[in-house]
Amino acid sequence: MKDKLLFTPGPLTTSATVKEAMLRDFGSRDFEFIQIVQEIRKRLLAIGEVESPRYEAILMQGSGTFGLEAVLSSTVSAEGKVLSIVNGSYGKRITQIAQVLKIPVHIYQVSEMAQPSPLEVKQILAADPAITHVVMAHCETTSGIMNPVQAVGDVVAQQQRIYFVDAMSTFGAVPLDLAESHIDYLVSSANKCIEGVPGFSFVLARRDQLLETEGYARSLSFDLLAQWKGLEGNGQFRFTPPTHTLLAFYQALLELEEEGGVLGRAARYRKNHETLVAGMRELGFREYLAQDDQGYIITSFHYPTHPNFSFEPFYQRLNERNLVIYPGKVSDADCFRIGNIGRLFVEDVEQLLQALQGVLTDMEIQL
Repeated sequence: MKDKLLFTPGPLTTSATVKEAMLRDFGSRDFEFIQIVQEIRKRLLAIGEVESPRYEAILMQGSGTFGLEAVLSSTVSAEGKVLSIVNGSYGKRITQIAQVLKIPVHIYQVSEMAQPSPLEVKQILAADPAITHVVMAHCETTSGIMNPVQAVGDVVAQQQRIYFVDAMSTFGAVPLDLAESHIDYLVSSANKCIEGVPGFSFVLARRDQLLETEGYARSLSFDLLAQWKGLEGNGQFRFTPPTHTLLAFYQALLELEEEGGVLGRAARYRKNHETLVAGMRELGFREYLAQDDQGYIITSFHYPTHPNFSFEPFYQRLNERNLVIYPGKVSDADCFRIGNIGRLFVEDVEQLLQALQGVLTDMEIQL
């Protein structure tokens, strides 16, 4: 059975060799498996352009959201307060996590089609010394906008606060030096730009900051410091690890290296994006974001104004052609999204564009 091509923000299309890596069974205490986990942690730090002992890589069972909750629930003290920078659904999710945990939150709300202002972040922090942590998404996949991670990081460092970045959809495909950007905690997951399969998230943490969080955890399972101590102590997860997912991820890391690392993967994704945008414009579609704000991870497009257009049959007809796109999430416009990441190449994008032309013809839509 041929897999559908996933033009989505994740889970993503994966290589045959990544899938094949899951055909082995390992016990969680197996020596070879423990070695693989150690190698994964080392390679993740290298992707972030840092190394131990200044930074540590911590693997956490569950989705990317689990990783976000692990950081919020176990690194913010009982007296802490979070500045949540929001310009989309995933910023809102981080805010919701903090609110459920009863962590005080100051919300800096920005339009879904605008980048947050580092100057405004500085003003908020200067006016409220109770804020201890600042959190922001690198790429807000609600729209595909890229946020100014380093510029905000400079402000957070100047104001001597803790900086937490949701790099779910960028890590492994957008160059980022954690130390240079003053990032204390970064979260991503297995099934994004490194092109593994779902099953765990990971946190890159500044070690000295992590060590200060003893006793902060609000949960047993989400205790980030305890998870790190376990991995450091005997190389094992505290609770059952997703062994097959980790084997797939290790293979995906090898394939990332073969492609030329972050820069090589970025070049492929950028070419996918450029091909997509040029083809969509030719078909008559309009992007939601201004070109200067748009990243190459995922692209939002306005619905056509033609009366025959309806997203559900549009989506279904593409799905029947084994091509999967994604509904929109922005609140101020009717949009759909097309991802440029995963094991996709220019020829796959061209196949999608050809199929889109066919669907428009079938639905009698002229743009």
